[in-house]
Amino acid sequence: MFWFMDMKGMCFLPVFLVIWSSSTFIVSYIIALFEHDLGFILPYISEIGAEPPESCIFGLMTVITACAGMATMYARYKFVEKLNETAGGVPPALNQAAFWIGMLSCLGMCFVATFQSIISYKAFPYGCSLALCRVRTGMATMAFLAVPPTIICALLHRTEDKDNVFHLVSAVSEWIVVFSFIFFFFTYIHDFKKFTLKLRTEFVS
Repeated sequence: MFWFMDMKGMCFLPVFLVIWSSSTFIVSYIIALFEHDLGFILPYISEIGAEPPESCIFGLMTVITACAGMATMYARYKFVEKLNETAGGVPPALNQAAFWIGMLSCLGMCFVATFQSIISYKAFPYGCSLALCRVRTGMATMAFLAVPPTIICALLHRTEDKDNVFHLVSAVSEWIVVFSFIFFFFTYIHDFKKFTLKLRTEFVS
């Protein structure tokens, strides 16, 4: 049975995260394309959210993505914590470190959403760096696959019109890195079907 027909447990969290975050970039790109705000047919992701009205959509949807990411990170943290009570295997300190790095990643996404690249050249790179810290939350395989595009993007980053080839290669690498991280969360779906989270309220004596 397909995942979208078997929504058990908490699997709706990673499903929503992947669909919404992908839609954020695609919708913003389409709007920027129709508004003729793109200097290249395939721009850097920062460029698709740099001009209104697409910057407003990009900012709003990215903040929602960050909130969904926080919820997903917390659910994953509690799931691993519960597994450790019965089977062990993951040191609690490592689980906590992954959780807080995931929170920092989501905070970085908020920086990306709030400080567009043309407004603040200082805040935007720091936000991107934090957002990509998800590589340290257990994504060893995806990190290995994403390293070459990341290096290419960093080395070939150009803004001048004369560097069309370098710009294209760098932009493609950036899109590959971002969507590699996004679609990694599809691997959470199977595990998230196995548990639910409950909120317990207690009065303070």
